[in-house]
Amino acid sequence: MGRTNRKRRSTLANRAIAASAALALGGGGLLAANFYASAHEEKDSTQNAQTTAATGVATIDCPDVGQQLTDVPDGARAGVDQELAKLDQQVTEAYKRLADTRQAQAGDPGYVNNAILGPLKSKRTATIDRIGININRAGGKPPQGADQLAECQGVAADQPEVVDGEGQDQAGDGQDQDQGQDQAGDGQDQGQDQGDGQDQGDGGQEGNGPVAADFQDITTVQPNGGAKGVGANGLPANGDSGSTGSFTTSCGTNPNDNHNSDNVIVAPGVDNGAQHTHDYVGNQDNNAFTSDEQFLQADTSCENQGDKSSYYWPVLRLQNGTDEFDANDLGGGAEGNIGPIQEATQAELKFVGNKTSDVVAMPQALRIITGDAKAFSNGLANANTNWSCTGFEDRQLTDKYPICPEGSSVVRTSNFQSCWDGQNIDSANHRTHVAFVQEDGTCANGFQAIPQLQARLVYDVPAPQIENGQVVNPFAVDGFPTELHKPITDHNDFINFFDEETMNQVVDCINSGQDCQ
Repeated sequence: MGRTNRKRRSTLANRAIAASAALALGGGGLLAANFYASAHEEKDSTQNAQTTAATGVATIDCPDVGQQLTDVPDGARAGVDQELAKLDQQVTEAYKRLADTRQAQAGDPGYVNNAILGPLKSKRTATIDRIGININRAGGKPPQGADQLAECQGVAADQPEVVDGEGQDQAGDGQDQDQGQDQAGDGQDQGQDQGDGQDQGDGGQEGNGPVAADFQDITTVQPNGGAKGVGANGLPANGDSGSTGSFTTSCGTNPNDNHNSDNVIVAPGVDNGAQHTHDYVGNQDNNAFTSDEQFLQADTSCENQGDKSSYYWPVLRLQNGTDEFDANDLGGGAEGNIGPIQEATQAELKFVGNKTSDVVAMPQALRIITGDAKAFSNGLANANTNWSCTGFEDRQLTDKYPICPEGSSVVRTSNFQSCWDGQNIDSANHRTHVAFVQEDGTCANGFQAIPQLQARLVYDVPAPQIENGQVVNPFAVDGFPTELHKPITDHNDFINFFDEETMNQVVDCINSGQDCQ
């Protein structure tokens, strides 16, 4: 088994900010695109200082450099990944300084810019320059606009109110996702200021989130068609035509506590590259240093031993004031991920077909990430979240955690990209080698339809309570500390290590309309 977080790591200060972003959000829809001033828009230091002085800064928003790198030569990938991980760590360190200097900020309106954001920009500039050098030496084209990529913004605690029903382009392709209705009922008015530093009790410990506005009673949500994948109109890949079969693999719910805070896809060779803890099922040797050869030699928790794929996702924690084993560890409490880890009661992993065509076999070692761990900062182009409750799965939330009625369990669903470029098992930004289907169900740009992974996770967690505008005993997914444990940051990862015979069986079952396992 791979290295886990049970191995003690160095302790960092476990403090987070006392101010958290209060968002008035449409219940079933995504955040509006302008819910805060984007880090990708220029904003002069004077205006930023005025914002800081007036409302306080809840978190730090920096451009995601990794998403800008679409053409990195293979010879530069390792060095670039190392530098990208340094960028993440620099932002986390700046965030912790933000959390630890509230008194100084209160007495100096320029403190955040001068003592936190300015030094952060200098560090990021140097790191981005090294990324460019790595790429240039390997014969590639370095990223342009280093100054803009290095610039970070303080995000104010008080956010502009979102207009419900404006419609959000989930795929970044101009598709109108008009929700058309307020699904929050009378519980949507979250006008209270949660950024004034008040004690939130066990809910969102020390202000790192989540907050009351991040939760919604599922019974107030109108039926909206069930879990979807991001893409044109958010449509799922499969339907009642084309390749209609399925293949289900049973790999357990991680009862052996296989956890670490690495991410071998995004940050290979970087200890604690994810800065949050993952559950691992399937392949039992997934850490930052695992090679493809080691994946193939490892044990698997899947019943079908032909499936050594790795399936992993951020853990769900209950913030009830009780410490987990990693309370002082990197990836855990040291980075704002607190509370007992909740093991899923069900982890359903199913591969389905394409509504217009047969599917082709996935290549071995294909990597797919769905969703975005930084969606609160990055915006919603790569967000892909579906939250619901058993018995209510025709009602899905994308930007809220559900409050489920008694006898109902929390459900997280991730439908993965199902179009592949036919050549690459990964891409520089870990996105562009795969895509979601178009509105008509076809794959664009000559991409080929592959089996779509649908991951459904069920949790028996007590329903949080909202008392006096504060959340008591909330649950939340692990994430980067700057993301404030927002539900929109949920994500899921997959690396294909089906052997050839089993993958052919998957394809045959799907294309022939059979339901296999």
